[in-house]
Amino acid sequence: MTIPTSISRLADYYKRHGFVAMIRRSGLALRRSLFSGRMVVFYCDLAKQGAAPPKMPSSLTVERLRSYRELRSQELEEMTSFWNPKQAHRNIVERFEHGSSLWLIRSTGQLAGFSWTIQGRTIAPYYFPFGEGDVQLFDFYVFPKFRGRAILWFLIAHILNTLKAEGAVRVFGDVAEWNQASLSFYKMTPFKRLGLVRSFTVLGHTFLSWVENKKVADALSSAERTDRVPTMARSHER
Repeated sequence: MTIPTSISRLADYYKRHGFVAMIRRSGLALRRSLFSGRMVVFYCDLAKQGAAPPKMPSSLTVERLRSYRELRSQELEEMTSFWNPKQAHRNIVERFEHGSSLWLIRSTGQLAGFSWTIQGRTIAPYYFPFGEGDVQLFDFYVFPKFRGRAILWFLIAHILNTLKAEGAVRVFGDVAEWNQASLSFYKMTPFKRLGLVRSFTVLGHTFLSWVENKKVADALSSAERTDRVPTMARSHER
């Protein structure tokens, strides 16, 4: 992210949330920049998951959207209003254009959270090639007033069971090393830690360095996997 872009986002955040919140956000942005090159990668082997999905409370419903036109205008505004609206809107359009699915979870009819998935490819360069049966899980979020109710846990469980029923093989997710909340959440799910990877770009070329579990990462992207397709993406965790 460029300096002008960062300043623009902070200014927009100040207008919406005030000075104190902006200072806190600035501190978070600084921590993110210091550890932005280190990501913890997780995977879930769907073949090892139980057949019966967890029973979801009757107050919760999940809807899967595959195109921009399916997204209600009010829910689009809710999804884009808590950070840079223009950039958030561009991200949503781009993800649908690349074949991503948007999963919405509602509590008594109100939008409570969401997550994205994309299968067989990614939206930006990733850490290893994806096969047709591989899925990337990215950008999950629960709105503040709905937190503390295990809503995200029910959403991810629903997504994993649906993907398994459709024949997907593995689901991958990655989280910035500084993001303790998301790291803690993954520990409560069927996902397993694959490894810690550092990425950096020099003259337009991206280089990766696996800090741990490199043999596992190499195995997942080995030549024995014949269902690979060109990689196109990377997640954008908040």
